[in-house]
Amino acid sequence: MTDAIAQTRCWVKEVVIGLNLCPFARIPFEAGSIRYQLCEAVENDAVYAALIQELAVFAQLPPEEAETGLFIVSRGLVDFDSYLDVLEDAQAALEEAGLEGMLQLASFHPDYCFEGMEVDDPANYTNRSPYPMFHLIRQDGLAAALESWPDPESIPRRNVALLREMGADTMCRLLDRCRES
Repeated sequence: MTDAIAQTRCWVKEVVIGLNLCPFARIPFEAGSIRYQLCEAVENDAVYAALIQELAVFAQLPPEEAETGLFIVSRGLVDFDSYLDVLEDAQAALEEAGLEGMLQLASFHPDYCFEGMEVDDPANYTNRSPYPMFHLIRQDGLAAALESWPDPESIPRRNVALLREMGADTMCRLLDRCRES
């Protein structure tokens, strides 16, 4: 397993599941049905091409094998704005391919900053990860998980409150621990 994948697995286990940021992550993590795909491309166009290829492969895999996926960019998309450009292009490609009802992309980046928030707001850590990455989500699986959860709208509010209470320094240390694993 590469360092980037090991660090991402640590982040999923210790941050996403450990802090219960996503109450739906534990089951595929424990079942081994998270597909970790590493992209070592540096140029934005090459990352985009590899992401589109991975979306096509992922869409064909049975959910038992790959319930969800993390496309990890280990060397490229360091600049958050460049990352957002590739995300926007990939979202458009999903729509053009008619896959927006089947797959969804969620976004994670080491420098993630929600629009309208200060860069140092701990709430940004809900989407901060060891590497730039794209979370490939099956719409059917997400819909089923949301139906089984009593109040899915409360998840983001709870996460923001928790991370602000924990503080940016604590969150930064958690991420650093995963990067060192």
